[in-house]
Amino acid sequence: MRSIRLRRPLVALALLAIGAVGATACGTETPAQVGSDDRERAERARRVSEAWEGSEAAKAWQEGYFPLDDPIRLPEDAFHNNADKLAYQTRNIELRGKLPDSSAKKGKIRWRAGGALTVSIDSAQTSYEGLAQGKATRAALVITGARLGERTLLTSRGPATVPAWYFTLKGYDTPLVRVAVAGPAKPPKSPIKSLKLPSDVLWPLGGLVSVSKDGRRVTVRAQHGACDDGPVVDVRETASSVVLSGWIRGRSDGPCTKDLLAKEVTVKLDRPVGERPLVDAYTGGPVPYKN
Repeated sequence: MRSIRLRRPLVALALLAIGAVGATACGTETPAQVGSDDRERAERARRVSEAWEGSEAAKAWQEGYFPLDDPIRLPEDAFHNNADKLAYQTRNIELRGKLPDSSAKKGKIRWRAGGALTVSIDSAQTSYEGLAQGKATRAALVITGARLGERTLLTSRGPATVPAWYFTLKGYDTPLVRVAVAGPAKPPKSPIKSLKLPSDVLWPLGGLVSVSKDGRRVTVRAQHGACDDGPVVDVRETASSVVLSGWIRGRSDGPCTKDLLAKEVTVKLDRPVGERPLVDAYTGGPVPYKN
């Protein structure tokens, strides 16, 4: 097999320890092995969900601010052309105008179901710098101003109204909106230890992509190798948590590269996720949102 080429450092050390993706993804699965793996996955998911029930982690999740949504909302008519789309993807954004000097240092997050939390908010300049991470060129998107407002964001406690900066984009009728909250709280410490190495049974998930408006479809990034049929994500739902178990289907014999790949996988829930934490069965902790 060829030398290892990793695309995600999350499991680099683990892959080296087990012979990398190619070695893990190669080999013939027998019915006995598959059944044993299924039972082991189900048992791990059960232990994870039981560890979260009534835990300090669950309490912190239900009392804190943990976004499950993209902090950036694009203009309604984005994008006018491929050049603008590429400029956004590469964060090639230029400021041509004056940003307001907001005196507000604190703001409130208000949940639709009740409750509020006072948080620090970013200045317009800080939020702009969070957007414009590329080197501005002639093909840049142009910001000409900004105003402080609010937007609705899906969080660990359901929909919430969150302070946000509305940036005016040259040539666009609607603004580019970025959440102004200085950052989510550190995720609660898992009440159960993470597994040590990826295996045929479980792989760590690569992050949360989105939750549908009705809360019943969850999309995550699941990891797999170059010589298999792709990743699978199983779901265990309880009244207090949703445990997601990522694994790899269809490993085959023969030479293959050792690329670590990622694919978006959508799972359907029996009922809306609500305030239940989305938990990775491998790590035992919440699946972090990654845009």
